[in-house]
Amino acid sequence: MLVDNGVNGDSRVQKAARSAADAGWEVILLGRSPVREERHWQLGAAQVRLLAMPTPLAKRRHEFRRAWLRWPLAYPPTGIAAHRAQAVKAWKADLALRRAQLAGGGGLRVTALTAQELAAKVTGKWVSLRYWSLTNARTRRKLRSPWDRAYTWFWQAMQGDRAWRRLEPGLWDYELAYGPVIDELAPDLIHANDFRMLGVGARAKIRAAAAGREIKLVWDAHEFLPGIKPWQDNGRWLPAHRAHEREYAPYADAVMTVSDGLAELLQREHGLARTPDVVLNAPAADHGELVPDAPAPDLRALCGIGPDVPLLVYSGAAAKQRGLDIMVDALPELPGVHVALVVNKPAGPYVSGVLARAAKLGVADRVHALPYVAHWEVVPFLSAADAGVIPIHHWPNHEIALITKFFEYSHARLPLVVSDVKTMAQTVRSTGQGEVFRAEDVADFARAVRAVLADPQRYRAVYDRPGLLDEWTWEAQARVLDGVYSRLLPGRPGPAPASSPAADEQSTPVGAEA
Repeated sequence: MLVDNGVNGDSRVQKAARSAADAGWEVILLGRSPVREERHWQLGAAQVRLLAMPTPLAKRRHEFRRAWLRWPLAYPPTGIAAHRAQAVKAWKADLALRRAQLAGGGGLRVTALTAQELAAKVTGKWVSLRYWSLTNARTRRKLRSPWDRAYTWFWQAMQGDRAWRRLEPGLWDYELAYGPVIDELAPDLIHANDFRMLGVGARAKIRAAAAGREIKLVWDAHEFLPGIKPWQDNGRWLPAHRAHEREYAPYADAVMTVSDGLAELLQREHGLARTPDVVLNAPAADHGELVPDAPAPDLRALCGIGPDVPLLVYSGAAAKQRGLDIMVDALPELPGVHVALVVNKPAGPYVSGVLARAAKLGVADRVHALPYVAHWEVVPFLSAADAGVIPIHHWPNHEIALITKFFEYSHARLPLVVSDVKTMAQTVRSTGQGEVFRAEDVADFARAVRAVLADPQRYRAVYDRPGLLDEWTWEAQARVLDGVYSRLLPGRPGPAPASSPAADEQSTPVGAEA
């Protein structure tokens, strides 16, 4: 099983690896180490290996050159900028020490020291200007200039789907880190999570075939690539990754994804002969007592509020398109209501901006930024809130799936307040488990919150309907996953080994968001 991250924080991948191992498959999950060394641990009966991955190809060639025309004062990108900045700091520190040693003194030595301090100050300004110029030379080129667009067009015209090799060569860094390990393991089946790992898995399949071995490739598409807001703001990222995906999609023996809508889009996009199997990002109904000595976290205690204080919770990744701002902007219209943001980066720049906005509005004491908890603790942790909020904006990928937090809020039996993105709004309206508001409309959001808080039991009662939550569990999805594997490799696996929840040797707290 392949994933392009550090595993911790990716609940879908962790659950897939664990449940496949519980079904009897020998599972080795390869991820990317956040440090220079490999990391290893057990996830139930599954082995986790995080591989060291140098990324020299991720840098563009222009980042190694001086931008003489655009930033003539910039330092060369050799590391000299950091050296000069640190040297000036050391110089100033030395002058400050000498000033302390001459305290109360006078004469020529003090005059000379004052002149040196002035020189250090001027030099510091000059170094800072050149360092700032270098930073801008590296970061402000968005590959959207006429020359850059012509470069992108030329390689697309010349190489078609193979053009990603020129437009996004950093994809080779994944191949060079993962490929040799996969070849050594000689797997029967590769489960490639998302678009980067699709290429890694497909190339391993091709090499194995040349060596006389057969590998079955499962592509697990978490998102619809054409609908992604590019993580890098440049004109090459999306066309390069789409080309990479188109080149290797035909090698997949089976495709699975997170929703029926995304399955239909993938089938049309890649001309798939079979509609992808759907494995929802649903939470596990029962994780067992994975960490018996660790007390379960208390959401309200972490917020410092009592049981009667109205509390809205958002759980998941923090980004502008996730719409967290609206929860703060509405607080002046919602007296006494508190907001808990359970996010991947509670001290990150986006959340810091949200908290600054709360301070400006005078509601900072009612907004609480908290870190992720372990994935098996998410549902009980969230259940202490009065409502779960999903305020995401209208983006193609937001319209087509029921995302992880939707299922987690549901199993926590929370009334929902969701924006009017297509699939989620339709589901909430049909079940009656919450209220829908117009995305990015503060007044309508406040209306929906007031409606939910006025009669929470009305919405919670929906979860008592027989069978509603049964299919929204990972146990049901794991049967689909096992069915895909068994279809590709009939007659396997052997008898399933007993998997004790306590076998998680490094159950590092992970996130609520797949």
